[in-house]
Amino acid sequence: MGLRGLAGVGFVLGVAGLTASIAAGGAARSSALADDGAAVVGERRPRRRVLDLAIRSPVLAGTGHARLLLPPAWSRDAARRWPVLWLLHGAGPRRAGHTAWSDHTDIEELTEDADVLVVMPDGGPCGSYTDWWNRGGGGAPKWETFHLAELRQILERGYHAGPDRAVAGNAMGGLGALAYAARHRGLFRAAASFSGPVHTLHHDPCGLDVADLVELGVAVGAPSLDWRDVWGDPVEQRVVWRQHNPYDLADRLAGVRVHVSAGDGTPGPYDPRPGTGPDVLETLVHTVSLEFAGKLRKLGLPVSTHFYRGTHTWPYWRRELRAVLPALLAEIG
Repeated sequence: MGLRGLAGVGFVLGVAGLTASIAAGGAARSSALADDGAAVVGERRPRRRVLDLAIRSPVLAGTGHARLLLPPAWSRDAARRWPVLWLLHGAGPRRAGHTAWSDHTDIEELTEDADVLVVMPDGGPCGSYTDWWNRGGGGAPKWETFHLAELRQILERGYHAGPDRAVAGNAMGGLGALAYAARHRGLFRAAASFSGPVHTLHHDPCGLDVADLVELGVAVGAPSLDWRDVWGDPVEQRVVWRQHNPYDLADRLAGVRVHVSAGDGTPGPYDPRPGTGPDVLETLVHTVSLEFAGKLRKLGLPVSTHFYRGTHTWPYWRRELRAVLPALLAEIG
């Protein structure tokens, strides 16, 4: 339990710059609604291909956010639909997770000429890409419902998102990418985890467990909340945990192109101080990523992997995205 620095849960209710400002050309924001009434309440277009959305969401009890990278030929009155790449961010203290991938990588440049709609939703500082159990009572936050029901429906009805999808994520986003692909069979054609805790019930009697990451994240960022509100206690509510654990859901990834990568925790080429000690968090996700890939192979399911020397930091995830992006885009074509 020696990890520090994982932020907890918080909800930003103010739209803060995402008022109903209008995209270039003076066109009004989309009026598309999700089935439950979720709707875009604000747009901002800081760059030519970047469109930031603020979404009034009943399942978040507030405002959700998403950043879109638009295909070169995208327009509101386009007749066609585009394949969709979802990028999920990891846990952390930031208040704007939907900008993380464009802040820390060159995803904008990498997709400059690609006919793909890139979707980068906010998932909360440590929302775990799930509808929180909340002691069996359900209710907000429902991140999984926000992403895969509300936001997906809004994008398909108002922003020309098509039915061919791939998903990738770093850290907690890697957990989300593989859990989403497994829990919603047929929704994603490819899924990639970069340093994701993809076996949430992994137990190490001499070290850190993945369940500890959930506990620490909530304790640091939202001390008034109980970390067991996410999925319950990992022993008493083990069924709930297993229902969201990529390792336990591995057989449901048949037909999905899966990629898993992680560093071993030792300082690598992108670490400024090579003499420092190991990164215990990356060591843990390296262990569970190996376990997860091994289970897929035992099931006879193909998986590509890249295990390397390195730590739990953005320079490695930037490199991993560059390496895997062509395969993800080829899968959704």
